[in-house]
Amino acid sequence: MALEPWYKTTLRWAQTNLVEIDPARYDEQWWREHWRRTRIQGVIVNAGGIVAYYPSEFPLHHRAETLGERDLYGEIVKAAREEGLKVIARMDSNRVAEDFYRAHPDWICIDIDGKPYRQADKYVTCINSPYYSEYLPKIMEEIIGRSQPDGFADNSWAGIPRKNICYCQHCTKQFREWSNVELPRRHDWADESYRLWIRWNFKRRTDLWEFNNKVTTKAGGEHCAWMGMISGDVLNNNNRFIDLPSILARSPIVMLDHQRRNTTDGFEDNTEVGKRLHEVGGWDKLIPESTPQYQLGSPAFRLASMPPAEVRLWSSAGFAGGIQPWWHHIGSLHEDRRQYNTAEPIFTWHEVNQEILVNRKPQADVAVVWSQGNHNFHGQDQANDRTMNPYRGTTRALDRAGITYLPVHADDIGKAADRFGVLILPNLAAMSDSQVAAVEAFAAQGRSVIASSESSLYGEYGNKRADFALAKLFGVHAKGGSRGAQEAANPDIETSLRHTYLRLSPELRAKVHGPRDKTAPAADGSRHPVLGGLDGTDTLPFGGYLPVVSVEDDVKVLATFIPDFPIYPPETSWMRQPYSDLPAITVRETAKGGKLVWFVADLDRCYARDEQFEHAKLIANAVRWMLGDKSLLSLEGTHGFLTATLYSQDSRQIIHLNNRILTSRVPGRQNELLPIGPVTVRLRKQPGASISADVSLRVSGRKAPAKSEGNELVIEIGDVLDHEVVVVDWSR
Repeated sequence: MALEPWYKTTLRWAQTNLVEIDPARYDEQWWREHWRRTRIQGVIVNAGGIVAYYPSEFPLHHRAETLGERDLYGEIVKAAREEGLKVIARMDSNRVAEDFYRAHPDWICIDIDGKPYRQADKYVTCINSPYYSEYLPKIMEEIIGRSQPDGFADNSWAGIPRKNICYCQHCTKQFREWSNVELPRRHDWADESYRLWIRWNFKRRTDLWEFNNKVTTKAGGEHCAWMGMISGDVLNNNNRFIDLPSILARSPIVMLDHQRRNTTDGFEDNTEVGKRLHEVGGWDKLIPESTPQYQLGSPAFRLASMPPAEVRLWSSAGFAGGIQPWWHHIGSLHEDRRQYNTAEPIFTWHEVNQEILVNRKPQADVAVVWSQGNHNFHGQDQANDRTMNPYRGTTRALDRAGITYLPVHADDIGKAADRFGVLILPNLAAMSDSQVAAVEAFAAQGRSVIASSESSLYGEYGNKRADFALAKLFGVHAKGGSRGAQEAANPDIETSLRHTYLRLSPELRAKVHGPRDKTAPAADGSRHPVLGGLDGTDTLPFGGYLPVVSVEDDVKVLATFIPDFPIYPPETSWMRQPYSDLPAITVRETAKGGKLVWFVADLDRCYARDEQFEHAKLIANAVRWMLGDKSLLSLEGTHGFLTATLYSQDSRQIIHLNNRILTSRVPGRQNELLPIGPVTVRLRKQPGASISADVSLRVSGRKAPAKSEGNELVIEIGDVLDHEVVVVDWSR
């Protein structure tokens, strides 16, 4: 039987990111021992690009300051081979020094005035120039000839970001040949040439990926893959023109450069990234992630130690998303030696439990749909608020409620019907006709869908439709115009377009205690389940954006819009128009039992931005109403600070429970772990499963009490410090 290639079997990685003075101080024996202690199987070694760590034959290939004639890269490769490790040659290739620029000025990106683009003292190279098509292939061939690495990674392979347009002769000629128009003169989404330029740049990065793979596999063998590096931030990928579905389909392993939480999201971001990339690229692919042991934050301290709590929470969040560990240090010698102690317990645990961390299938109740096209052509230059915040607000609401979800690309909706009970479209405004048809087909099977705001109102490249493409399905029609506002509230003005409210439908209002508006229509009925837990109020804060819509006769309106009114002074703060007929939340049920909810009011975006807890409650209520008693898993006692991720593996199920408590809002600075518990997990029994199951906790090492209640297995867990992995073996 042929052995599987390295990218299928190498689970734990290490990187000592060399700096230019390391040739004079690298301690090979010490690092060999550290490799052994941390149980790694592969190393990423600096080879060339901006800085060469071997004596390159190319005079413009800048050697490290202290290298001389030494081959530090080759020495590390030799040591790694003796330790039985796989080797990836790391490059960083998109910038060059002054002497290189003088020799090849036409290989450098230039602005509209012909001025070269620079980063610090380096010049930015153009991916459409011979630097990428002729020079770098020779460098990679030289590296392969000297050391035969298993593969290549490149830190900045994608070149100049979207904020800059390159007008060099190569871009000018190649774009004209592809599009039959000239390069855009400015960033203008209304300009067709600009939108074509966006699409062309995505294609060029995919072409470059394929080209580099041809170079390395031809010179190094069929498994010598070129893998670039991939960010986990979808907006960053957009800004670098990295088409994730196209790129991930072409890479046998994903070298993930997603090193820390940002200032907006918590540790759950790393779980989401792993799930999203796996859903696009395939769950059979490994995704090692560069995890710094040095301190990131604001500012970053490259030579200081990251608090162990921060690394533990980030890495365990990654494990929940199917990510593999990869420790990372800057430089080979540190006076802050604490950073050398963090990886060992994490990597040792991973080795002991690796059989439950790979080769498994994800399970979830909900599919949350996203696409880069929506972020690009609807989000445009305001993508974080227009399109990312609705997605972020949805996933946060599900996490808070302990509801399992997976990110599903809009092109893959057609594959979702047998996997999920609920499909959510968080302001998926830019949709192709085929994506719309896939949603309709999902609902036609009696399944449930949630849409929000302007979902399906635009074509895939941002052209506005006359009506929602999903109007017939939901019975909701765009009438033109909007109310409220999308921008952030301004505390310095006395009125705000965001000082708006929602009125919960009076005809569905429950009897409540306390004063009530006597002018409101009376009602006796109980409220709809989507409005559950809100009986004590007739209104809710909104503060968001509302497209004006009309609804068909069989559509229920659960909430309407209350227009803005003054905030200051207090004496003027009363509703000028307490009622309107503008639908904010609509519900429709299909003949086959499917349930359809449209949050016309963009509660998902508002929750991400404003953290109004009722907005999250409404989203979770809608999902629970749709799932009924068919939820795969639910949590009790977590207070919204514990999330669950579910997998199946042969006759067992694997549940990751991750602690999401933040004690520091600054990324990279969390220094405490606070336990959550006790926690109750309710797991729906697998079809054909035995009455009871063996339950073990792989982090604490304990057995967990479990009992059968109807069609559920109820598992009691004392507490969760950073994470717990629950293994339920149904074969007992």
